[in-house]
Amino acid sequence: MAKTRSKGGSGTAAADKKSATTPKTSPSSSVYTLPAECDNRPKLFILPKSATSSARIVTLQHPRYNKPTRYLVCPEAGFFEFTSISPPKSAPRSWLIQKTGTGTAADTQITQSPALHLATPYDPLFLLLPALLCSGTNNTDQQQQQQPKKKRMFLSLDDHVDALPDLPSSHLSQLLRTCDGTRRRLEARLETVCDMVAAGDEAMYRVNETKLLRAVLEKAKKVVGDGKLPGSMEERFVRRELEAPVLGVRVGSRAVVAAVVVDDAEAADISSSGSGGTPASAGEESQESASSSVETAATSVVADEDVASAMTASEEVVKLQRLRVAFNFICSSYVAPAIAEMLKQELAKATLINFKPLDEYLERLAKLRQEAAAARTTDFSRKRAVDDEEEDERAEKRRKKEAEEKAKKTNVSRGVKNLMKVNTSGMKKMSDFFKKK
Repeated sequence: MAKTRSKGGSGTAAADKKSATTPKTSPSSSVYTLPAECDNRPKLFILPKSATSSARIVTLQHPRYNKPTRYLVCPEAGFFEFTSISPPKSAPRSWLIQKTGTGTAADTQITQSPALHLATPYDPLFLLLPALLCSGTNNTDQQQQQQPKKKRMFLSLDDHVDALPDLPSSHLSQLLRTCDGTRRRLEARLETVCDMVAAGDEAMYRVNETKLLRAVLEKAKKVVGDGKLPGSMEERFVRRELEAPVLGVRVGSRAVVAAVVVDDAEAADISSSGSGGTPASAGEESQESASSSVETAATSVVADEDVASAMTASEEVVKLQRLRVAFNFICSSYVAPAIAEMLKQELAKATLINFKPLDEYLERLAKLRQEAAAARTTDFSRKRAVDDEEEDERAEKRRKKEAEEKAKKTNVSRGVKNLMKVNTSGMKKMSDFFKKK
C-alpha cells in the first residue's frame, strides 16, 4: 500500500511554530502589582473595655530595666502595661483584619506578625519608686550602694517626678500637667506608701519602708489569692523546691519476676523435648500456669510497692513558699535590683509575716539532700569497686586460657604441625571407608 503525505504538513508546522513564539494578548490581564512593604508594620492591640477615647499610649521609664517602655494611660481607667503573646516560630501565622460592617478590599489588611499585645492593669506606684528611694539617678546600683545613705526629705509629687532621669521620650511630666485624673491617681498611690505632711495647699510625701513593704506583700497575697500560683510557677518554684529526697522504695518485682521467668523457661524446655515421661500437652499446661503466675506475681508486687519520703511539707509551709515566690516575682519584674534587695532585707527583719517554719523546713531539707547525694556517691564508688574486681577475674581467666592453648601448641610434634597445614577440603574422611555398603 502506497504511503500518502499531506500537502499542507510543512505549512501547518510553520504556523504552529509561529504561534508558539508570538505572545497571546488578552483583553483582561490577571497580573497585579503589590505595593511596597511598609517599614512600620501594623500591630494588633487588645485594649480594656473601661478605656475611654481619651486614653493614650505614652512612653515612660521602666522601673526595673531603666529603659523607655510603652504604656496605656487613661484618666478614668488608670495605667496599663502591654504584654506580648507570640506563637512559636515553627508555626507561621498572620492576622486578617477587616473593619466591622465593610466587605471591600480597601478596608481589609493582613499583618505578618501573629503577636498579640494585651493591655493589663499596672500600678503606677512602681514608676515612682526610683524617685521615692533616691535610686533614679544614672549611676549604677553598685555605685549607689557605695554612696552614703542620705536622709530623705518631704517632697511634692512634682519634685519626686523631677528626680527621675530626664528622658527625652518620657511623658510622665506632661501627663501630670495636662491630666488631673492621672495626678489624683498618683497622689492616692503615694499616700499608701509615704508619710505625708501639708505645706500650705500642697501635700508633701516621704517614703516609709514599712508601708511600702506592706503594700508589696498585699500584692503578693492577691497573686496567691485562690490558693495556688500559675501552673508553671507552682511546679517549678513550689513543688520542686519543697520536694524531699526518697528514703527507700520497697520493690521486689525484679527478683520475683526473674524466678517466675526461669520456671517458664523450664516448662518450655519440657514441652519441646517431651522427656521424663511428660507428654507435650502437660508441658503446654505447665507453660500456661507459669505465664499466669508471672502476671499474678507482678500484680501482687506492684500493689505492695511502697515509696517512703524523707519528709513532707505541711500546708503552712507550702503557703509561705507560695507567698515568698510571689513576692520575689514582683520584686524581680517591677522593682529595681537595689530596691528589691532592700525590700527583701526589710521582709527578713519585719514581723508582718513569720517565715520561720519555712526557713526551718528548708534547712532540714538541705541537710537531707546533702546526705542523699553523699549516699549515692558511696553506692557508685562501691559498685565501681565490684565491677573492677569482676573485670580482674575475667582478665585472669582469659590469661590462663591463652597460656593453656599456647602450651598445647608447643607440645605438638613437627609432623603433626605439617599435617595440620594440609588442605583437606574435598577429601573423604576416614569414617567414610568403614560405612556399610
